[in-house]
Parts: sequence; C-alpha cells; structure tokens
Amino acid sequence: MSSFSEKKLLIATYNQGKFEEFKSILGDLDLQIMSAKDLNLSEPKETENSYLGNARIKSRSSCQASNLPSLADDSGIEVHALNNQPGVYTADWAETKTGRDFKKAMDLLWTKLTLTKKQKPFSAEFCCTLVLTFPNGEEKIFEGRVTGEIVWPMRGPEGHGYDPIFLPKGYSKTFGEMKEHQKNRISHRYKALRKFINFYQEISPNID
Repeated sequence: MSSFSEKKLLIATYNQGKFEEFKSILGDLDLQIMSAKDLNLSEPKETENSYLGNARIKSRSSCQASNLPSLADDSGIEVHALNNQPGVYTADWAETKTGRDFKKAMDLLWTKLTLTKKQKPFSAEFCCTLVLTFPNGEEKIFEGRVTGEIVWPMRGPEGHGYDPIFLPKGYSKTFGEMKEHQKNRISHRYKALRKFINFYQEISPNID
C-alpha cells in the first residue's frame, strides 16, 4: 500500500533553489520535507533523454537509499524556434568546469535564437515532470507546463535557472522579476505539484 506513514517526504534534488521552491509550495501539508542533499545521498547520473526518465532515476535512487517516499522532478525550457531545445538538456547548457552557470546558458540560448533569423515573439514553454516513488515500488507521475516567450536582455534577480528570460503568457514580468509567492502560483512546477497535493489529500483524507 502506498502511504506516508512516517509523514515524511524526500525531495530528490541537490539544487537548493529548487528545494526552496518545493518547500514553499508544499508548506501547508502535514509532511516533514527533506532533500537528498540533507541526507547526504549520492547524486545519480541523469542518463535518459526524457523528463520522465531522468525524474524516475532520481526518485528511485533516493527512495531506495532512504526507504522514504521520494519525489523528483526533471524540468526544462523548450524554445519553439530552436525545435524545442534545450528541453531535457536545459541544465547541461549551463555546465562548466566549475559548476553550473545559467548566465552562460541564457547567453547561449539567445545566441542560438538570433542565428535562426526568426522574428519575435520567441514562444517557449517551461515543462516539469514529477515522479513519486514509494518504498513498495509503486510510482505516480505528475506533469505541469506554462507557456510564454523568451525576452532579452535578462530581467530580474529572482528565481533561478532561465527565469530572467522567460515571460509567462499574460504577464508583464519575467519569472526573474516575480517574487517567489507570485511565481509559485503559476509556474510549471506549481502545476505539477498541485496534482501531487491533490493526490496526497486523496490518500490522506484527515489532513486539514
């Protein structure tokens, strides 16, 4: 049986910005929320070519190591003028010898866009796939997307990743200009986590 008998949820991430986003969105649940980094778990290599595949690797690895229900996400930005790149390789574009540099990644994305000679607006989507793995091996999948466009130059100090160049549809601020509480009401990760919250409330009907 799939359950949260210990009232604990492990978030299979080593990205502090992402973990804070999870905690903010899930904060009203009666769960103790921890990260894989908190438990000093080893970080598995993401070797799949899909969001689902990579989220599954992280979720299963953390669940097996901790014996706790483990929730992992894989997310990315898909730019239509770049044939939906970088997509599942979103974080790879930021890799350097000294760690991830998302300013470098955003510069690269914009350079590639200008080389296409295509006209604005440059439509894009942020995508998120969540995989929840229970110690009994059962798995649940939740997905979320938000549409918008790529803007330049970078705008705003908030958020993380590609947030400063993503303008969600219907808004005048990029994710990088939005305060956390505003972004967390509309983001791709929020939409996926909202589905997880609904699932949790269904199997834990006595929570507030």
